[in-house]
Amino acid sequence: MKDIANRFTENPLLSPSDLPPSREGLEITCLLNPGVFQFQDKTWLAVRVAERPKQAENIISFPILTENGTIQIIEILKDHPELTATDARVINYQGIDYLTTLSHIRLLCSDDGRHFYEPEDYPYLVGEGILETFGIEDCRVSLIEGKYYLTFTSVSGNGVGVGLRTTTDWKNFQKQGMILPPHNKDCAIFEEKINGLFYALHRPSSVDIGGNYIWIASSPDGLHWGNHKCIIKTRKNHWDSKRVGAGAAPIKTEFGWLEIYHGANEFHQYCLGAFLMDLNDPFRVISRTETPIMFPKTHYELSGFFGNVVFTNGHILEPDGDTLTVYYGASDEFVCGAHFSIREILSLLQKI
Repeated sequence: MKDIANRFTENPLLSPSDLPPSREGLEITCLLNPGVFQFQDKTWLAVRVAERPKQAENIISFPILTENGTIQIIEILKDHPELTATDARVINYQGIDYLTTLSHIRLLCSDDGRHFYEPEDYPYLVGEGILETFGIEDCRVSLIEGKYYLTFTSVSGNGVGVGLRTTTDWKNFQKQGMILPPHNKDCAIFEEKINGLFYALHRPSSVDIGGNYIWIASSPDGLHWGNHKCIIKTRKNHWDSKRVGAGAAPIKTEFGWLEIYHGANEFHQYCLGAFLMDLNDPFRVISRTETPIMFPKTHYELSGFFGNVVFTNGHILEPDGDTLTVYYGASDEFVCGAHFSIREILSLLQKI
């Protein structure tokens, strides 16, 4: 495998200790997978912040949101016979799945793209209502005709789906509800209409028939989606053998729409790869990388809350038209940055 990422020397850019918890009684466990955008001449991250109470020796405790927006703390004895807690991220108690942390989205900005701070007077984006009682996660941001579209994972006991909010000023948001129902996530909207239609990548999944594959859909208004088609599947005995999912909005190049995606294998190692879609017909995939363009290899990517992970849903194309600044989550705990060359990524694509 060839890793072509030029990692920032400042990595990790953000760690859990860099931010205060949202409220008393909680602590930040992880910073994950930021959405990325430019606004008011600054680089901004929409960072997923995962919190939980400080853990006692023999108890697992975690927060959930009630329907009216208050937080309820659930405590379970670790030796309870109806508890399964083999995964750091998800537990099962009395036949019901819960997340071990509660996530919200927080906005940070930077003048140089490397040193980020939390500005005043910008709200936290938190779960609201019965479909977001386990929080909202992994925001992706697309700027289309002057409006920012925020897609994110809405999580509750009802399942995992794609939520949407829109804004023009990052202080006032229009809540568009759940646009893709469970089980679905990893939704990235193209930042340009094609033949008058919105397009988006998304990832429905099935535990029985099918798998965790990347799909594409179109929409007349960015809210109602149809014409769904599966375009990228997992590959047996490859680095992306168990699941694949879209990163951020595809990048328009002269050769096609370039998408950076994540893949995971049976050992839960998450790497990044790329594929190329036709400019006028993005339902048609032209080429795909055979091996990853980035894989976990530094200490902060190999070890953390859930180690052996690099995962992105945000990037910025620099003015030279070739340098792609990718912000990514490492080990489900840290926020990091790296540069890629689009020309180099394109050179690694193999026709399908």
